[in-house]
Amino acid sequence: QVRIVESGGGLVQPGESLRLSCAASGFSFSNYDMNWYRQKAPGKERDLVVTITRTGDSINYADSAKGRFFVSRDNTKNMVYLRMSSLKPEDTAVYYCNTPTIWRTGYWGQGTQVTVSS
Repeated sequence: QVRIVESGGGLVQPGESLRLSCAASGFSFSNYDMNWYRQKAPGKERDLVVTITRTGDSINYADSAKGRFFVSRDNTKNMVYLRMSSLKPEDTAVYYCNTPTIWRTGYWGQGTQVTVSS
């Protein structure tokens, strides 16, 4: 069955960096564009942060991520990564990776908490 596991979050100070990882299984990963989302508070909508196409040849960042975040994927390992630099307190959120085909079934991973605070 589908399984998505996000990791790499933590508590960092403003200006620092983190690298998030997403391990996917149970579906044909290389056939899907993958997205990173973030949810700033329980009950709030998950905001799209970045989309990377299935081959990685096209990437679209939300304005809030441009110039600071870098996404990549490894289809040999069914992994997606999000390198976040120059982190700001407003980046504090739970970060999820997913793809519409999967989340429309109601499935989300547990996410990984990123807290940016001095």
